[in-house]
Amino acid sequence: MADSPLTTLPQNAARLVLATFMVGAGVGHLSFARQEFQAQVPDWVPLNKDTVVLQSGVVEMGLGLALLLWKRRRIEMGLGLAAFYALVFPGNVHQYTQHISAFGLDTDAKRLGRLFFQPVLMGWALWSTGALQHLKTKKQQDAS
Repeated sequence: MADSPLTTLPQNAARLVLATFMVGAGVGHLSFARQEFQAQVPDWVPLNKDTVVLQSGVVEMGLGLALLLWKRRRIEMGLGLAAFYALVFPGNVHQYTQHISAFGLDTDAKRLGRLFFQPVLMGWALWSTGALQHLKTKKQQDAS
């Protein structure tokens, strides 16, 4: 992929906030929120829940730091983060369908609302990194 295009000040600010959120969530996976993150690991995952939480925490920290530091690969980071959000979505569905309270999501209405936030995170990752514009431009070029 070509070097990442320039992004606007609002995109840069949004990317900084998202990266900070990801690093913080990763730290939470490894420490203070470890048990709550375990509540999101579906029972069908064939690994120990704590192992999944620790590994996903390392991935989240890595993605957050990459968003901050790897400017030349911003598009790939946006695509990768959006894919990560899609991959962890079954955990949010598990929390909802099993009526598991964690992170203050103590009602089915709150847990259901959380499900609709996942696409927002995906869009945030794609827009703030310029990946969304890249995909639109690529689609237009392919159509020509």
